[in-house]
Amino acid sequence: MEWIDIASIVFVCVTMNHLGLIGVIEERIGYELPVINCPKCSSYWSVFAFTLVTAHDIIPSLAVSFLASYTAIWLELLEAYIDTLYLWLYGKITSTDNGDTASDGTDGYDAAGPVSGLQEDCEKSN
Repeated sequence: MEWIDIASIVFVCVTMNHLGLIGVIEERIGYELPVINCPKCSSYWSVFAFTLVTAHDIIPSLAVSFLASYTAIWLELLEAYIDTLYLWLYGKITSTDNGDTASDGTDGYDAAGPVSGLQEDCEKSN
């Protein structure tokens, strides 16, 4: 099997959800995409389709797809931790007297996705 391709598929599925791209797509088209909206489900079905299209047997395809789905939950957790760490470091590096002032090189707008929610959570806990 093409392990780098499978790892890339899992990374794309998890990161698209984590960064909020799927939510934006759902808003644009006007309805929910429940299978794509879940990193585990999208990883499973994407890897399963990929392994079947690349002419692998069904049993190894199922096994690798379940492994990809399980890996997706840990990657999602890792990305959430990295966000928390980034926001903490960003707050330490760019701290100002006024919380509304943007640091040099930024436009002053918050991200629309999960990162801004994490920033609010970090500020509440500090």
